[in-house]
Amino acid sequence: MDEEYDVIVLGTGLKECILSGLLSVDGLKVLHMDRNDYYGGDSTSLNLNQLWKRFRGEDKPPAHLGSSRDYNVDMVPKFMMANGTLVRTLIHTDVTKYLSFKAVEGSYVFSKGKIHKVPATDMEALKSPLMGLFEKRRARNFFIYVQDYNEADPKTHQGLDLTTVTTRELIVKYGLSDDTVDFIGHALALHRDDRYLNDPAIDTVKRMKLYAESLARFQGGSPYIYPLYGLGELPQGFARLSAVYGGTYMLNKPDCKVEFDMEGKVCGVTSEGETAKCKKVVCDPSYLPNKVRKIGKVARAIAIMSHPIANTNDSHSVQIILPQKQLGRKSDMYVFCCSYTHNVAPKGKFIAFVSTEAETDNPQSELKPGIDLLGPVDELFFDIYDRYEPVNEPSLDNCFVSMSYDATTHFETTVTDVLNMYRMITGKAVDLSVDLSAASAAEEY
Repeated sequence: MDEEYDVIVLGTGLKECILSGLLSVDGLKVLHMDRNDYYGGDSTSLNLNQLWKRFRGEDKPPAHLGSSRDYNVDMVPKFMMANGTLVRTLIHTDVTKYLSFKAVEGSYVFSKGKIHKVPATDMEALKSPLMGLFEKRRARNFFIYVQDYNEADPKTHQGLDLTTVTTRELIVKYGLSDDTVDFIGHALALHRDDRYLNDPAIDTVKRMKLYAESLARFQGGSPYIYPLYGLGELPQGFARLSAVYGGTYMLNKPDCKVEFDMEGKVCGVTSEGETAKCKKVVCDPSYLPNKVRKIGKVARAIAIMSHPIANTNDSHSVQIILPQKQLGRKSDMYVFCCSYTHNVAPKGKFIAFVSTEAETDNPQSELKPGIDLLGPVDELFFDIYDRYEPVNEPSLDNCFVSMSYDATTHFETTVTDVLNMYRMITGKAVDLSVDLSAASAAEEY
């Protein structure tokens, strides 16, 4: 271990694994260590026995739940947008050859106490029970504007400069109601709160276009895809990729202590009496607790069920977004459901998650609106974890710390953090102009 590396990565969470893969592909000498004896860190995948041990403290789950090894329960469950940045990043690193994806069947939104399919195109808007007749026409006109919008072609802008016009101003122009704005902003553009309404509309229009393009890609019921066997496959795929490029992985390395020189710059990592020298360290917040601050809490319920969620067209995999305004909250709530069709549970079993940013001291009761949508459950577990963000200045100490995972059930915020960190570490952006067909292998399933 007494060698010198360009970068030492601590923790095998998703973000750290993606960065380790990107940096290895760039030709940097990377050492990747984890204090745990398993991959994934906070974003690991647990079998039934591990899940039981973590939440119940007993080793023996009931036999009627089926075989432990048929379960792959992700601790940070998130779907991927089919044309989104994460999929592009996976293709860029070629890690897609280690994974099989399958389309997610449903994308729904909670509005006025009911679950509705998210309409993503002008034709779907006309059919949606979310809106009355006149509102449908207004929404259809807005969708057509978004579909036709091309940043490089001013003729499609209809005299609007979306880099200065706010989302609120654009919406007023089309006369859309608050409820319509709610599902467009939160279920299509995937904003987490309503601050976007005062930001330039270009961001929301691009997000809506990404949703529609991703939806069209698989011709399925949603724009999302998810790996067979769950997200636990991702860190392992990146570990294999890193090894191909000469990276070194070491699990079960206790007390990874980051060492600094006289100027406060990182110079190495010590574990079990050995020090590996390095120029830069990349890690999750748990490895450098004095360089992060707490910014919130995520509350989450994990359910094992024997049926799909009602009113989702019997979808075996589905996301439901509950916009904050519908619940009288400050932040959205997310329901994520997956099943044996993605090989994350035994035949006939479904795994559902309800997650949100905790706003009170009683997060379990906060999750009730989402849990109520699930129907009868076989087992229910509650989990709360703190969220951290880095407060250090990487240009001074060469430490690059990721942010904790948020409550969203899609990857857009996670991969934004990764790409920002990559830019800070290398001084350049990841090339995301890739052939998206490289990640379509699972359509055949």
